[in-house]
Amino acid sequence: MFIIRRSLLINPAFSWRGFCSPPINNKLFVGGLSWSVDEKSLKDAFSSYGEVTEVRIMYDKDTGRTRGFGFVHFSKADEAQCAKDAMDGKAFLGRPLRISFALDKVRGASVVVPRFSSVGDAAERDN
Repeated sequence: MFIIRRSLLINPAFSWRGFCSPPINNKLFVGGLSWSVDEKSLKDAFSSYGEVTEVRIMYDKDTGRTRGFGFVHFSKADEAQCAKDAMDGKAFLGRPLRISFALDKVRGASVVVPRFSSVGDAAERDN
């Protein structure tokens, strides 16, 4: 990684090709969904930003109500980026949406999310 960063500093026109490509993701995680939301209303809300290819809302097995989050798939990554920028924090059916790019889950493997601690957290642990 140091080599890539150094190459970017020395040559701003440095290409990622040959190392790894930047992640291109057209799948959005949508959190903060109302219990009254359905796939059609969610698709309609995001369709103005591009072609929505799939909408999935996660439901509770016992109650049948939404779990408060879902996923919206776009045909192109730039459409997903536009929708994320426009809809993140906006109210939808009375609740503000939290939108981010979805992480791909690998079957059988756990997803590791790095934890960043601040200096204040470290000082509290030492006491």
